[in-house]
Amino acid sequence: MSKLKYVPLSVLDLAPIPQDANAREAFQRSLELAQLTEKQGYHRYWLAEHHNMSGIASAATSVLIGWLAANTQTLHLGSGGVMLPNHAPLVIAEQFGTLEALFPGRIDLGLGRAPGSDQRTMMALRRHMSHQDVDNFPRDVAELVAWFDADESAPEPPVRPVPGYGAGIPVWLLGSSLYSAQLAAQMGLPFAFASHFAPAMMPQALQLYREQFRPSARLEKPYAMVCINIIAADSNRDAEYLFTSMQQSFVTLRRGNPGQLPPPIDNMDSFWSPAEQYGVEQALSVSLVGDKAKVRHGLETVLRETQADEIMVNGQIFDNQARLHSYSLAMQAYNELMGR
Repeated sequence: MSKLKYVPLSVLDLAPIPQDANAREAFQRSLELAQLTEKQGYHRYWLAEHHNMSGIASAATSVLIGWLAANTQTLHLGSGGVMLPNHAPLVIAEQFGTLEALFPGRIDLGLGRAPGSDQRTMMALRRHMSHQDVDNFPRDVAELVAWFDADESAPEPPVRPVPGYGAGIPVWLLGSSLYSAQLAAQMGLPFAFASHFAPAMMPQALQLYREQFRPSARLEKPYAMVCINIIAADSNRDAEYLFTSMQQSFVTLRRGNPGQLPPPIDNMDSFWSPAEQYGVEQALSVSLVGDKAKVRHGLETVLRETQADEIMVNGQIFDNQARLHSYSLAMQAYNELMGR
């Protein structure tokens, strides 16, 4: 069997708010995770934009990125992602230009096309928002890239983000469909696939991205990151128990009643219906849940099947120490797999 190439391991954090906790506590948990994963060799740490959700604290994504960047030294901090239809591109350019000026070479801008919220919240974020604005996503991405790649010696544009103009900030496209894969390929940008919650189109999206990729000034060859769930513990049984928090969250979200991250339970069969179980298990099918050996085997399978250039790890766990331990075990499993 061919030897696996070493690729970076990174972190996705939704800043989950556990039941009976608050946003401040969620931020403290994120800081502890960022500092731990930096020490362990994780490459980047991304935060996801969600709105009007009582269980997710990362709505003001750029503000949280700045706080975590100020309290770490080498970790790449970024958005996974900023939902661009919610914002004027100029505002995002200024926010991330500010972050890059404060923390040079450590800031990523991952962009998504979905609003990341319901219709009413979308209107509250960007009141003039319409379907046409979503269709302007390629134009908005191109505008951001043009600002970041601008040459200071070029003629002065009518509008420029300060800071941000000419900042060269890495821009990624995120998605769970063929649309973003194709756009990333056309624009010559790195692509991150959201297989941690919507894995169905992953093989087709990765193939399309690689086959249609056009080299750009930013990227010579395709660079694909795959996001997966890892819930690791000292035993398979413990990991499966911890995983029930995420499973419950997905059920309540599908019931239209999302809330804070619930504590784990002993038996999911009493919580979900067979139809709900099927739907959640499909959504979370790219999840490595188990002890270190099981996670190591799962990582090998994911790397061989996807040929990913980077793996991003998501893991929503109710108990903070168990969450930190899970990320530690995941990195140990990966290092063992790589013979490091």
